[in-house]
Amino acid sequence: MDAGALSVTLTDSQDQPIFEPGPGETPIWDLVTVVGLFSSELDQRALQVTLDEALASLSLDSCPLTHLEDQDWERAWLDDFQPMCFANHFWVCPTGIKPDTENAVVMELDPGLAFGTGTHPTTAMCLEWLAANDVSNKDLIDYGCGSGILGIAALLLGADRVYGVDNDPQALQATSDNCKKNSLSQSRFMLYLPGDFANALRHEELQQVDIVLANILAGPLINLAEYLTAMIKPGGIILLSGILREQAEEVMSAYEKWISFSPPLYQADWVRLDGIRKN
Repeated sequence: MDAGALSVTLTDSQDQPIFEPGPGETPIWDLVTVVGLFSSELDQRALQVTLDEALASLSLDSCPLTHLEDQDWERAWLDDFQPMCFANHFWVCPTGIKPDTENAVVMELDPGLAFGTGTHPTTAMCLEWLAANDVSNKDLIDYGCGSGILGIAALLLGADRVYGVDNDPQALQATSDNCKKNSLSQSRFMLYLPGDFANALRHEELQQVDIVLANILAGPLINLAEYLTAMIKPGGIILLSGILREQAEEVMSAYEKWISFSPPLYQADWVRLDGIRKN
């Protein structure tokens, strides 16, 4: 960045997954590839000298400079983000692309700042459940809403109202933008930071709902077990994801006092749990 990079990207060089950092932690891989993007207007020779000197002072080797040809970047990302179908009738599509099929329910969604496009197994398994089950006229909580993909899917599939909660203001903005993109009134997808949501519950501005969705991480899911289950009507449903295969039993144990779970669903290293709140 000091050398004038427009952006810098750090990526894993050895396929070393980091699934669940602790609070306040910013872990990094053992071997990292760093890529800087610079303006073509910069003098390449001068830039190379600047980078070589900076890297040498850190006892690091020189880095190569390569020219990145301009292209239709919108088309480029569309090549990697194709329409996805869930339960044979619900589609998540890039803006402007529609499936050539009858009776399809279509969500328009483009990759953005907040997590959730349907490509990750945790999101895909939740979308598959929503598309395969009747959510008509139901009220839901989407706890850790990210891009809003799960809540918006529920609304498009007939849900009445969704309450979205996220600790990242950018996620709430992304959810709001995606509601507009899908012609959904913001009054049907109410958005809260966690503190504001807790206050609304405390003052009884919100009632128990039919379904609670939480696609976050195992640690927070365990810590929030009593809090999340208290939001569900007796006989209502909870849907949990963001859980690694080896974490499933611990998460289920945290909820077993209140929830009767169906058998877990596995996809690659990830698990989705769904269950019914006991009376």
